[in-house]
Amino acid sequence: MTRAAPGVADAETVHAVTVRATTMRGRIIEAAIDTTSRDGWSAVTMGGLAEQVGVSRQTVYNEVGSKPALAEAVVAHELDGFLSLVGMAFDVHHDDPVSAVEQASHAVLERARGNGLLRAIVSATHGSDSELLPLLTTNSSALIEAATSIVSGRLAIAAPRLSAQRVVLVADMIVRTVLSHVMQPSGSPKQTASGIAEATRLLLA
Repeated sequence: MTRAAPGVADAETVHAVTVRATTMRGRIIEAAIDTTSRDGWSAVTMGGLAEQVGVSRQTVYNEVGSKPALAEAVVAHELDGFLSLVGMAFDVHHDDPVSAVEQASHAVLERARGNGLLRAIVSATHGSDSELLPLLTTNSSALIEAATSIVSGRLAIAAPRLSAQRVVLVADMIVRTVLSHVMQPSGSPKQTASGIAEATRLLLA
């Protein structure tokens, strides 16, 4: 079977998952992301968000709650965007899990490389006011669980002969490896995606 090069649909898929939100909650979350990307998480205030979106401060609190709750919403919003890329890759390579993993990994790592929010989180100095970094590192279990659930579900369909236990094992490896390279890249997205695909091929054998 001919394997499509990873990232073939990257331009279209990235556009598809960056459509601006239309709900009030979505607009507030995106305003928080814009501010964080530009000035850091410490610059995000409920009053500032209210001014950006054009609503009252109370409306911001009603929509997103406290600032720690907003941090969780921001990370969840970004995770949804990344997982959309995963789903699209498996839709393209529905019967070729290795190619799907390669394209998904490449698309995710490319999106991460140009993501201002992630740059702001990773570059946060020690002692800075950031509830975001722990959500991606020390307290990332919920994020990993959500991503692993999506990947394992798609793998189970693409590789139906695998046992449920092996599917979860492979999905967990993929998610943790991609997340580690999102936070601390060691090569180009293409090189890393190729390595992850090869590891996946061996585990699926």
